[in-house]
Amino acid sequence: MSVTVRIDKGENGLVGITIGGGPPLCPVVYVVQVFENTPAQINGQLEPGDEVLAVNGKPVTGMTKTQIAKKIKSLPSPVSLEIKKLQVDPKEYKSLDIALKNIKHRVVESMSQQTADTLGLSRAILVNDDMIQKLHHLEKNTRAYQELAKRIHAVLVVFREQATLNREIGDIFSELAVHEVQPNASKAFTLVGEAHRQFSKTGLEFVQEAKPLLSDMHTFLTKAIPDTRLTVKKYANVKFEYLSYCLKAKEMDDEEATYYAMHEPLYRVYSGNMEYRLTLRCRHLSRQQFARLRKNVSEKLQLLENKRIQDISFQLERFISAMEHSTRRCAVYHKGLDVFPIELDLNRGVFKTSSRMSSDADSGHAASADSSAEQLASDGDLKTLSSLSLTSTADEGIASLPSSVPPVRQTLLDFEAD
Repeated sequence: MSVTVRIDKGENGLVGITIGGGPPLCPVVYVVQVFENTPAQINGQLEPGDEVLAVNGKPVTGMTKTQIAKKIKSLPSPVSLEIKKLQVDPKEYKSLDIALKNIKHRVVESMSQQTADTLGLSRAILVNDDMIQKLHHLEKNTRAYQELAKRIHAVLVVFREQATLNREIGDIFSELAVHEVQPNASKAFTLVGEAHRQFSKTGLEFVQEAKPLLSDMHTFLTKAIPDTRLTVKKYANVKFEYLSYCLKAKEMDDEEATYYAMHEPLYRVYSGNMEYRLTLRCRHLSRQQFARLRKNVSEKLQLLENKRIQDISFQLERFISAMEHSTRRCAVYHKGLDVFPIELDLNRGVFKTSSRMSSDADSGHAASADSSAEQLASDGDLKTLSSLSLTSTADEGIASLPSSVPPVRQTLLDFEAD
């Protein structure tokens, strides 16, 4: 299928293509390369491998490629080129040779230039490019981010557990304040309970404020980095494919030059050089895909680098600031606890063991307490205790004890009797 393409010339009088083939070796003239940022590339209709049939309506049959190039350059703008499009599917043209070259480039990728030269392996200019090196650098940073996220999570867990403990302590002191009959002690218990509740509230507020940092790092580790890694792998596959076609085209050029120097015919050239034209087209298509992915990878890596330098640093600064603010608030609450020492009368108030607190105890419980006291006396632990009689009436309230029992042991026996 032939089409006519009208191309405006550039300032230098060129259209931006190179042509190959033509007499005396090849029966056809074809486009070898379309340069970037040229009128031909902007037009978008010319591609490598297309056969040139006519220039401004005049056939080019029998003309050499040099003559055709001079004619195109001498004509005024715009230039009309009649071409025959080359129909090719790059997927169907992936031969075993291309696959082996792809593997070769992957092997050379991990080698230094000196090692490759020593082994006699040719290296393309795009091997060991900075994109792959940035990916390796990103993989190293990922492990540091994972460890950092683990440590931050551990800190938040500790703060949450500490907040829960402070709340429980606050509830206990508040309950003690309710049952304490002495005003000063009750007020002190109330202050201590309220302070611990504020400790708990401050700790939970810090956890809530620090959660976005952990969430951002989780997104960074589980979504941003894997997505970039996948894009870089796709980029590497396309890059190696492009390098394989470049190497294939170079080998075919060298083969043509060798046969031409020996004045021997090359069958594929005399038959229209179709294989070479297919290689040029596949190289052109893989180059376009390679350029798109390279731009995409470059942007993603730049975004990740900016996030690592700016966002992570900002979040860590915010985390430390929130922790400092929480600590300062707790210190203020702690300074307000100027209530110690707290004086208590163990015979009165909340620590007094009365029958009202054990009214639900049955007679078996009292018998058990009596038996325990007798066992203690028989073992010699309380040698001064001569007798122990427990009463459960509401008026008497506590156990009747001999006067010879020390006060501390009397208190212990009060709790034991309860």
